[in-house]
Amino acid sequence: MTDHATDPATETFVAHRNLLFTVAYEMLGSAADAEDVLQETWLRWVRADLGQVRDPRAYLVRITTRQALNRLRAVKRRREAYVGPWLPEPLLTTPDVAEDVELAESVSMALMLVLETLSPTERAVFVLREVFDVGYDEIAAAVGKSPAAVRQIAHRARRHVDARRPRKTVSPSETRAALESFRRALETRDPQDLLDVLAPDVVLVSDGGGIKRAAVRPVVGAGKVVRFYLGGSARTGATITCEPTLVNGGPALAVRLDGELDGVMALRVEDARITGLYYVRNPEKLTRVETETSLTLR
Repeated sequence: MTDHATDPATETFVAHRNLLFTVAYEMLGSAADAEDVLQETWLRWVRADLGQVRDPRAYLVRITTRQALNRLRAVKRRREAYVGPWLPEPLLTTPDVAEDVELAESVSMALMLVLETLSPTERAVFVLREVFDVGYDEIAAAVGKSPAAVRQIAHRARRHVDARRPRKTVSPSETRAALESFRRALETRDPQDLLDVLAPDVVLVSDGGGIKRAAVRPVVGAGKVVRFYLGGSARTGATITCEPTLVNGGPALAVRLDGELDGVMALRVEDARITGLYYVRNPEKLTRVETETSLTLR
């Protein structure tokens, strides 16, 4: 992008950049892919006749959605051949995002996995309508459908997501308490402390991308989760340290083995116990987190 701060095209794009990134990320589940989409959007934006653009925000959202749809259709095929469970690339978020309940839930690991079960068009419509409250006419222009068709798609996608999304909310104090108890239990490798903080029906989803060790399918049940974790940590013999952080709008731990980032574990907490664990170990998805956490630690 140009460095001229007074350039109207640049000013407009920068003003809407966070919105465009969030749209692309929620559609793709990858910060790297979302950044590529924004680059493509920028190139189309600067070639547009801005004098003919009545609503820059709507125009930019439309370009972003179209580019994200094209990329989503391509990556969908790649994800079908992915080794083991696929998880979104962890996205470090600020406390203000976590305090915005609707936005935090929209980027949560749990909901992002539900969105993976939608078709590309359903996902685009759901994100634009339910998360950003974009009008049906604008969505129709973005996805190449009629407004009537978009309404039907939105209804179908909403029903699909509502049947699968987590419903319970917990207080910040409950979340902090569960996160701290879990952190101590991980670092000390204490099986009873782990069992105390995990819900009986907890589900662990781990993503190693075929590069690092991970369960080939979700691990269900507190006992099985504890055995899986302790078995893996015993093989390494490394010192485990866990740094509390916010990922995708919710509580998470940056897990380090002998000081090196091993993965990011996002948590879902209900009734003061952990019901969901999402552990991203694939190093290709950790570059952004590693860079940002390293800068924070300096």
